[in-house]
Amino acid sequence: MNSVPRLWKELSESSDFVCYEHQTNTAPFFIGYFKSLAEPELLHQHILSCLSNDSDISFDDLYHSIPVAEKEISFVWDLIQNKILRGNVAIQYGHQSHHCILVNAAAFKGRNVTIPEIEFTVEGSKEAFVESLDINLNLIRKRVPIPELRIKELTVGSISKSRVAIVYIKGVTNEQYLNTLIQRIEDVQFDQVTDSTLLQQMIEDNSNSIFPQTIGTERPDYVAWAVSSGQICVLMDGSPTAVFAPVNLWLFFITYEDYYLPWIIGTILRLIRMFSVLFSVFATPLYVAVITYHGQGISNVFLPTIVSSRINVPFPPVVEVLIMELVIELLREAGARLPTKIGQTIGIVGGIVLGTAAVEAALTSNFLLIIVALSALASFTTPIFRMSATIRILRFPFIFAAQLWGLLGIVICTLAMVSHLLRLTSLGMPYLVPFYPFRTSDLYDTVIRPPYSKFHHRFSFFRSPKPVRFDKKNANKKRDIDE
Repeated sequence: MNSVPRLWKELSESSDFVCYEHQTNTAPFFIGYFKSLAEPELLHQHILSCLSNDSDISFDDLYHSIPVAEKEISFVWDLIQNKILRGNVAIQYGHQSHHCILVNAAAFKGRNVTIPEIEFTVEGSKEAFVESLDINLNLIRKRVPIPELRIKELTVGSISKSRVAIVYIKGVTNEQYLNTLIQRIEDVQFDQVTDSTLLQQMIEDNSNSIFPQTIGTERPDYVAWAVSSGQICVLMDGSPTAVFAPVNLWLFFITYEDYYLPWIIGTILRLIRMFSVLFSVFATPLYVAVITYHGQGISNVFLPTIVSSRINVPFPPVVEVLIMELVIELLREAGARLPTKIGQTIGIVGGIVLGTAAVEAALTSNFLLIIVALSALASFTTPIFRMSATIRILRFPFIFAAQLWGLLGIVICTLAMVSHLLRLTSLGMPYLVPFYPFRTSDLYDTVIRPPYSKFHHRFSFFRSPKPVRFDKKNANKKRDIDE
């Protein structure tokens, strides 16, 4: 049978575990903790000092005299073990007692709240999530200071024992979506889950799809907006990324900075972003299709330029395109893996040197070099990294289809992609909503960013029990003090 003395013996095999005996006039106290997890100042000033002040103190008196809010008495062996492994100090009274006082003395060792590094914004909040779950929950709580904000904690990973927090607003979030997400997290069978991006892949509806079905963000203001809209946020201790769902395809091309700008400017930037995604996917496949099969469709204005740029290139268009696309991917990966200053230098210098050398060596044409460079720049406009990676990979099937069947191949590949997206869901919600199924009332914040007077209703596809944000009759009324 598991017992506290047996736990002391097992944990003492680790050199950083401290277990010592404090003698009293009645029975000794046994104190156990990991010195690598406990805060020394809190341990000595507020916990051990209570023992040294009184040699006749009882177990209950000691519990009440410790000036720490997070403490409890437990005899459950598993709970005692888990608490010690998370930085708690366990105090046992006597040799045979199985009751322990558990006092939270965990030391905080991590980075402080800093500016976002991935989702940088010119306007708006400059705070970003860190690796501490408690700090991240504080960043959300201060932005949503209402009692309806609920946080449900779970544990995943048989080895990692990672804390997972599910954040939602009761009465705004749909219960079916919430129960589905909780069930999927509880059903995760994996030993080492150390980051929310790993959990993100395990709870998605279709893990074989290259399209992400959840959104990860490092911005607490974005999470506050998401939960107020009826979505559910998942955070993990040790991860600076928050994941929220359900989502649709259009949310991946929206930045929260759109809501900090005037609605006309936000709409224009959103349209540029969506056009850039289409250009990034279809630019090089169209080049391969037109040069290989549909040369008669080239305008007489561009024909001399294209012919003169390709006259010395020995490769067919598809090989030429693949060479340039692979070079761009190599530069992108090298810039991401190297230290920041070196990575920036490699990206700029490598792009200029390799591009110039490739043209002079007749490995590619000037015209294609411009298209590939613009296509790479266009892919950077996607605000969500996982969707940006999807768009980068998505170009290659289109390029091969264009080589095989020309424009017909691009159409076939597009239909296959749309067919896949039509079947895709996020927590059971259709991925292409509000265009499929078509809902006119939900089109106001997809392609365009409307003024705030139009945000009187939440999206119907989130199926919120409380769909109304405010009374739309008073949305445009502006009263001055002299009226």
